[in-house]
Amino acid sequence: MNTQNAEFLKKSLLNLGFGDKLNAELDRQIAAKAPEFKLGLQHEFNQKTVDYTLHFKAGDNQDMYFFNKYDATVNHKDDPAKNSDQTFFINKGSGITAKEAFNLMEGRAVHKQLYNLEGQKYQAWLTLDDKNLTDNGNKKIKHYHENYGYDVEKVIAGKGIKELEDPKAKEELLYSLKKGNAQQVTVSGEEGDKKYFIAANPQFKTVDLFDHQMKKIKREELLQTEQKPVRNLKQREQQKEDAPAKKQSRKSKMSV
Repeated sequence: MNTQNAEFLKKSLLNLGFGDKLNAELDRQIAAKAPEFKLGLQHEFNQKTVDYTLHFKAGDNQDMYFFNKYDATVNHKDDPAKNSDQTFFINKGSGITAKEAFNLMEGRAVHKQLYNLEGQKYQAWLTLDDKNLTDNGNKKIKHYHENYGYDVEKVIAGKGIKELEDPKAKEELLYSLKKGNAQQVTVSGEEGDKKYFIAANPQFKTVDLFDHQMKKIKREELLQTEQKPVRNLKQREQQKEDAPAKKQSRKSKMSV
């Protein structure tokens, strides 16, 4: 058995979020010198199970094996008809991670570093295109490149999000959004702090907003952009004196 090749495959599985539970079976399959084989694994995210089938294939001399792709199925226990399938391809041990695959299949966007045909690095947001399928029924992947002009940090700035006030919390929030997660944020306002979930939406250069039950909040329910919170009674009274006679909406335009 090519131990260097096996170790590379194990490292790839770890980096892609599949952990090390498959290592023993991986060694057995490689030792058996099967032309190709599959390994199965299940994860749970947000109370939903995801079944993964990982595909391995031997090279021409069967001395090296390649992890080329994996199939993912998101299971909806309450309604199996809503189950979704997608195949993700791996290139030299890198690609969409297990969690990123789940987020993409749930309709969210993921930010990745990719390589063009010349091997040059570039950044892009990815989403699955429900309306355009490949011949085998796989959803095509939409790319929103850097020159598309979507900057999630600028989109959420000035919305009263408390996590942006702390450098560490801000870094964690932006990292989570780029991984495709729906991340909880705290928004300050006159009526106190409110909790929301937000997710990146590069197509419309905005963010999607959800309540605590992960139900989308309508556009008209959101706070006005650049709305600064009133922090104490004195400031509130001063604001009333300075405010024009007409009423202004206190709702944020954090778009869905």
